[in-house]
Amino acid sequence: MAELNDARASNLSLTLLDGADMSTLFSPVTIAGLRLRNRFVMSPMTRAFSPDGVPGENVAAYYARRAESLGIVMTEGSYVNESAGGFDNVPRLFGDDALTAWRKVTSGVHAVGGFIFSQLWHIGAQRDPGAGPYPDSPMISPSGINCDGQVVGEPATIAQLEETVEAFARAAVFAQAAGFDGVDLHGAHGYLLDQFHWPVTNRRTDAYGGDMAGRVRLSAEIAAAVRAAVGPEFPVDFRFSQWKGNDFDARIAESPKELEAFLTPLVEAGVSMFHASTRRYWMPAFDGSARTLAGWAKHLSGRPVIGIGSVGVGAPFMSITDDASSGRAQSLSLAPLADLVNRGEFDLVALGRASLADPHWAVKLSSGRLSEIRPYNKSADAFLY
Repeated sequence: MAELNDARASNLSLTLLDGADMSTLFSPVTIAGLRLRNRFVMSPMTRAFSPDGVPGENVAAYYARRAESLGIVMTEGSYVNESAGGFDNVPRLFGDDALTAWRKVTSGVHAVGGFIFSQLWHIGAQRDPGAGPYPDSPMISPSGINCDGQVVGEPATIAQLEETVEAFARAAVFAQAAGFDGVDLHGAHGYLLDQFHWPVTNRRTDAYGGDMAGRVRLSAEIAAAVRAAVGPEFPVDFRFSQWKGNDFDARIAESPKELEAFLTPLVEAGVSMFHASTRRYWMPAFDGSARTLAGWAKHLSGRPVIGIGSVGVGAPFMSITDDASSGRAQSLSLAPLADLVNRGEFDLVALGRASLADPHWAVKLSSGRLSEIRPYNKSADAFLY
């Protein structure tokens, strides 16, 4: 294993920069009122290391280590209420015990000069009916259909949707009180909000279904409720994606016009910035243009945008192996990334697996210590570091 990692590190050192001008990535920048040390963001990544939904000292240390070198760290998704998820060890953002613990997390990040956002999460029909930690809670979804197209429950009632809007707003207030510097609304990857965005899972015929205006309505209502609850200055990020966990070719928008129809209600609701989740950050979003999904989001919304998708790792997210050949060279090379940021296509860059494997990835890159970067290896202990 040591020989393999040495070889991977050597390959990383040779291909990572490719003569790219990285100065913009490492220059301070002000986004959504926050003065960031650089343009790198730690992406939300679920780890399930919070027994009974309460993050411990190990979780606080995990985030503080990464906050030492990144502009913003984002927490893994945190359940907004009892119906939001089905796993005991995923953190929650309600209950005095969890909120007290989160205050220790945010204090640790602030002690090293960092900023931290809480990702507000509801998994919707991804939750099995009756799953813990609150098995009696209802399963909420637009049409009772999961991302595989299976009927798993009943469509949510209007009253349940109103309760969900209130839960997100309440969780945002809790996050603000716990010392977070912003919130990220998880509207991607086939979870609850994205289930409304996607026609495969949203077959409603009321105001929350049908065309794009209907499908984005719940997300816009949540964003507006969060904005009203936290005030005008608190950063509210919205994460969205085309792809789903079971369908990499899924699309909520087939054209820039449809994407604009999706983004505009969210901007009007008070979203500060967008987080365009892709598996390959450099790939064009639509035929006929080289512009990426993040680039289109910035162009159409006028808001700052975070780009993400296999930055600094050897294969696109959720490939069969780390060494999948598709896109490997572009994943490892940061030259395309630097070029896109330098041209203003997007503003911030989210690191997922790279920051998971090495909390000081950005510092080592900025100081030229490429051979010291610990490459991501999903069979190793990256989730424990």
